Amino acid sequence: MSDTKYYVAVSYDLMVGEDGKQELMERATEAKPLTFYSGIGMMLEKFEQEIMALQAGDAFDFTIPAADAYGEYDDESVIDLDRSIFEVDGKIDDSVIFPNNVVPLMDSEGNRINATVVKITDDKVKVDLNHPLAGENLHFIGKVLVRREATQEEIENAFKPTCGGGCGGCKGGCGSKNECGCGGDGNDANCKCGGDCKCE
Repeated sequence: MSDTKYYVAVSYDLMVGEDGKQELMERATEAKPLTFYSGIGMMLEKFEQEIMALQAGDAFDFTIPAADAYGEYDDESVIDLDRSIFEVDGKIDDSVIFPNNVVPLMDSEGNRINATVVKITDDKVKVDLNHPLAGENLHFIGKVLVRREATQEEIENAFKPTCGGGCGGCKGGCGSKNECGCGGDGNDANCKCGGDCKCE
């Protein structure tokens, strides 16, 4: 197996939902494509496998089952946290903490995770730790725009943070209806939730 790494750019529509009732979740356009480097863990494994079997100019239309994407939805990952965790000087910033917004949290081991705010009460904030696309089959329809060998410098730079807030700080965060891109593994520490997630 070759150790060659590639720079890849693709345009696509990501559709989710049942056949006949699919909705557009994300779009990467030719003007703002999803870009990644192969072989360094930036993308979902199945997504990369499908794309790397193609050449520049090739169209694609494939589905990644939920089990190979972000996993099945886990009801136990919806939890209540003390409201005080989110308060600054005794108050919640309602421009950040509001239902359906994705916020960065840190677990007991210092790992950063994204959570979706579900509900706010007088003493609790209910959050959903599932990835926004958990339980969804991901249907990608698009085109490979660029596929070329990457330079060592490009690979090294790919590991440097490009977005101070992580993926959650880019255009609405992972899994939202934006043009930041999908197909990443949602690991915010390496800004992998889509493409390179560069803030512009």
